[in-house]
Amino acid sequence: MKLALIGDPVEHSRSPELHERFLEEAGIEGTYTAIRVASGEGAEALYKLRAEGYTGANVTTPLKDEVLGACEWLDEDARMAEAVNTIFFGRKVRGSNTDGIGARTALETVLGQPVALERIGILGTGATARAILAQLHETDAYTFIWGRDHDKVTALCERFEAQLWPDDGPEIVLSTLPPKTNLPPQLMQHLRKADLVMDTNYGGRSTLEQLLHREVVKGDLMLEAQARASFDFWLAHSMEETEESLS
Repeated sequence: MKLALIGDPVEHSRSPELHERFLEEAGIEGTYTAIRVASGEGAEALYKLRAEGYTGANVTTPLKDEVLGACEWLDEDARMAEAVNTIFFGRKVRGSNTDGIGARTALETVLGQPVALERIGILGTGATARAILAQLHETDAYTFIWGRDHDKVTALCERFEAQLWPDDGPEIVLSTLPPKTNLPPQLMQHLRKADLVMDTNYGGRSTLEQLLHREVVKGDLMLEAQARASFDFWLAHSMEETEESLS
């Protein structure tokens, strides 16, 4: 199984380490390579990977939106998020988005219970935020959105039946913002008093804890959960196409 990660940056990524472990655990011979691909070059990179015999690829910032059009089939999570982070190269180029299930799994692991009826605030309006909102939309969680672009926030609220950021702030906050993003003072107060704050960034890119001077759950749990979901996606479609070719 030949796998890759494309995006920019990718040097910090733990994905190669995780997927090499998944391959070993599954008893599958394979490789996972991180490849730097700049914005605007995502679709071309996918065509090249497919031609070189790759089984699948993960897609990270800033390519999750632009590779959508290169997919011939999308699962429900990718359609809802209008973004792709997992690609399978088979008879069709299949796209999925596992960021949402990764975030939900991480939150429920930390909480020790389902997210149903929880008040969860999402910081950001990009591809990762949309994937998380799409996943939470399937639960009975109450979701709130903060972003600098009011029009984008309003559109996402309507699309995912979420609400504008409340005056008192939600009890749980999940940030999809880039590292070292400057936040308004009132929002920082909300984050400092929240019961739980999770950052989708991990490692040295997780700077929210330093900014807030409080404990923040870093994105490692989410990364591992979404990585596992991506691996399962590749494995399932590989087995499906193998069975079809033998029938």
